[in-house]
Amino acid sequence: MTQLQAIAITPGDPCGIGPEIIAKAFLQDAQVLHHTAITRHCFVAGDLHLMERAAQLIDPAGQQLRVCLIQNPEEACHVSVGVLPVLQVAKLPSALPWGQIQAEAGRFAGECVQWAARAALQNKIAAMVTAPLHKEALSAAGTPFNAFPGHTELLQAEAAHHLGLPVSKMPVRMMLANDELRTVLVSIHVSMRQALDAVTYDNVLQSLRITHQALSRLLGRPPKIGVAGLNPHAGEGGLFGREEIDIIQPAIGQAISEGLNVHGPYAPDTIYMRARRKANGPGEFDVVLAMYHDQGLIPVKYMGLEQGVNVTLGLPLVRTSPDHGTAFDIAGQGVADAASLVAAIRMAHQLIA
Repeated sequence: MTQLQAIAITPGDPCGIGPEIIAKAFLQDAQVLHHTAITRHCFVAGDLHLMERAAQLIDPAGQQLRVCLIQNPEEACHVSVGVLPVLQVAKLPSALPWGQIQAEAGRFAGECVQWAARAALQNKIAAMVTAPLHKEALSAAGTPFNAFPGHTELLQAEAAHHLGLPVSKMPVRMMLANDELRTVLVSIHVSMRQALDAVTYDNVLQSLRITHQALSRLLGRPPKIGVAGLNPHAGEGGLFGREEIDIIQPAIGQAISEGLNVHGPYAPDTIYMRARRKANGPGEFDVVLAMYHDQGLIPVKYMGLEQGVNVTLGLPLVRTSPDHGTAFDIAGQGVADAASLVAAIRMAHQLIA
């Protein structure tokens, strides 16, 4: 085993469900054969005492899960199933209360992500999986973390700095995926007005190029991309808006001229049904390009959060994440479902294979 096979899992906000779903994922693997364990070669980039607290929450007797401290990522490739390895990369000053917004928690979560991003960019780890952080806590942490609305923007800034580029030269896109549907977003965490303004020829074409490149790696072939229109009925020939005619169709035409397998734009209220994987085979498209955040994420999340995975496309590193938030309302109760985190870890393994 080598360092490049290690996957770092960041614990997210320590007041949320991130630590306990990580512990639960490792606990679930304690009942399976080593070669089928999803958490193989994984470690937590965080705080030892935090993960000991989480392990005690979901395995009070301590009979199935043991937390151990490691000194470098490579050690994670050699631990046994039933052992949760932790690399101490940031320290919590105290055991913070579950389910509360805390500046200390936001700073800790940000520091863990920052460490993992830099390790991935320096090829010290193969990939990073991020448990959910809380955007208000991250903002309350102050400089530098209050400059980032979430994981995606923080990772984008780290990658740009590593490569000596301005952030504008490090375009990234969010893909949300489950077993039935994949969708990529032209814009991410911005207001609705800003999202509409972001539907430009350059942004749509760039999104298509990033999607093609990333999905080609994942699928081992060029993806068939379906494009959602911005307006109802994809503009109905200009009756409900001209963005499809003036912006989206020209961008699709350019992408096709570059050899990309792109189709649309189609009515956004039906394209997801066409793209959704059926019981008897694949859907019409491998992925849907959505024009803004909720247009793309509502259909995927409606199918269920338990299998949704968030993948950041366009970065010079592999990053996946569960498709849910910190769930402060149930944090510390040991009842949170680890399925989305497990799916995120599985996706990370696939992307580095």
